[in-house]
Amino acid sequence: MIPEKALLVTIEHALGTLPYPQSPSSLYEPVAYTLDGGGKRLRPLLALMTAAALGADPATALHQAVAMEMFHNFTLIHDDVMDRSATRHGRPSVYASRGAVQAILSGDALLSMAVSELAAEAGDRLAAALDLFGRVSQGVYQGQQYDMEFEERADVTLAEYMHMIELKTSVLIGGSCAMGALMAGAGADVQTAMYDYGVALGLAFQLRDDWLDTYGDPAVFGKPIGGDIANGKKTWLHLRACELDPAAMASATAITDRDARIEAVRAVYDRLGIGDLCTQACDSLSEQAVGSLAAAGLTEEYAEWFAALARRLATRDR
Repeated sequence: MIPEKALLVTIEHALGTLPYPQSPSSLYEPVAYTLDGGGKRLRPLLALMTAAALGADPATALHQAVAMEMFHNFTLIHDDVMDRSATRHGRPSVYASRGAVQAILSGDALLSMAVSELAAEAGDRLAAALDLFGRVSQGVYQGQQYDMEFEERADVTLAEYMHMIELKTSVLIGGSCAMGALMAGAGADVQTAMYDYGVALGLAFQLRDDWLDTYGDPAVFGKPIGGDIANGKKTWLHLRACELDPAAMASATAITDRDARIEAVRAVYDRLGIGDLCTQACDSLSEQAVGSLAAAGLTEEYAEWFAALARRLATRDR
């Protein structure tokens, strides 16, 4: 089995040696800055590991794996503009350091570079790769639109939230797995099985993120706890609590003082056992991801790696 660390080194090298046009440097410097910002590199890792698990040389899917990571970073640049976020991965965001106009334009350049990277050495799988990329990217845009609309609605349901995060977060993770299978020459049934694995994995990942924002250790999580509550964000915890005790949540979220609101909402969560319910949902989704692997026909060694990853991400502390 190819070690995870070796694939991550390969990914970082590929990202660090991408060719850039020489000018205008002001357009491409924010792109290089963004791609150098780190992150888990989950999406390209899943693409390469899927290809390897299906008996292919991971290099067969390297350009496409890198393209998925480039697309992910493009969405982050634009997300920071929409959210007016000052930081990203512990550094000033492109939006904060270079302004909204530059962030939008450099993000557009990164998207175009991602498409070019996707097409590199794709051979007779180019049309299928472009089709998959198009469907995934469209899903991400739809999810972002829903997310923005939910900010203005007081009647968002838990089912709507799950659909939104599936589009905004999970389809790209699922698509990365499917891309690895596609480039390895796997059939449609295997591509679907790996896509389903990635979607369930992405849902568990996002729910765990929701949990960490309320119950994580700020020293480990890397940012202050309670930001979602303070900002009135409709997370899984918020919506589940609204289902169980809407009156208590209405009272707690009406508090204007930031710290008092966090304390009051957290008290409602604790009384209703929302933290435990969210943890159970994460565990259920991770096991759903593991169950999808049966139809992929992976070797036992690789199946164990994918199963361990699903369980690890569903219980992560950062």
